[in-house]
Amino acid sequence: MSGSDSVVINTRVKGYTSRVLGVVKEKFGLRDKGQAVDKIAEIVGDEFVEREAKDEYVRKILAIHHEHVKKHPGGRMSDKELDELCGM
Repeated sequence: MSGSDSVVINTRVKGYTSRVLGVVKEKFGLRDKGQAVDKIAEIVGDEFVEREAKDEYVRKILAIHHEHVKKHPGGRMSDKELDELCGM
């Protein structure tokens, strides 16, 4: 994580939570429990919050779409064609 997208939080946690953070810190060779919190968020965060797409990925998808539209201008597919394409 770069310094530009980090925030400072000061929080009180239960003993068990502190032990979990300590284990995560040691398991992944992290500097501190703050990095352990980041690691846990990295591991399970997708279950709660979708990640934002990187600009490079968005540009790639838009380029693929643009090429497809150029290759198939005004293309539409009937339900029958879709069924055949899907093997139905």
